[in-house]
Amino acid sequence: MLPLLIVLALLLLPVLEIFVLIQVGGVIGVWPTVGLLIAETVLGAWLVRREGRRAWRALQETARRGVLPDREVADAALVMAGGVLLLVPGFVTDVLGLALVLPFTRPLVRRVLGVFAARRMRAAEERAATMFPPGAAGFDPFGRGRGPERVETPPGPVVRGEVIEDDTPAEQDDAPAGQRDDRPSRA
Repeated sequence: MLPLLIVLALLLLPVLEIFVLIQVGGVIGVWPTVGLLIAETVLGAWLVRREGRRAWRALQETARRGVLPDREVADAALVMAGGVLLLVPGFVTDVLGLALVLPFTRPLVRRVLGVFAARRMRAAEERAATMFPPGAAGFDPFGRGRGPERVETPPGPVVRGEVIEDDTPAEQDDAPAGQRDDRPSRA
């Protein structure tokens, strides 16, 4: 459903932009409309540059402190997406781009997108749980069947290690290091 909405939005956006341009041009004239579009582009480029630097500095500072930079990465992505929208000529994309770039609207957009992403993740988990229920008969992501050959991980902590088998005969263990015969036996 979401891919269909994205395709429809991409198809309808140019039509909406042309409609708004014609309406604004009819009210204020052609040359003032062109001037307004140029002014929005220049203002948008300046804002993206300023906010992009702020987002980059915040990202660097958070990384320097060793904290997970989730908010800072989201801000940088929103500023970048807003910059792309501000470069596209049109009033509708400029309004959307400004909402992503301006520092007082960006937290609201980030929160709304976070809620949307969390809801989508919950829906995906529910779909996966119905498709592959835990303990379903015959389902094993590694392709092993049921029975004695199936290896289960025991509950509790697992200690990783390596088994080393000592193949030297008992009489050689007692001999000093220089007199030991380390050749493989022919038994």
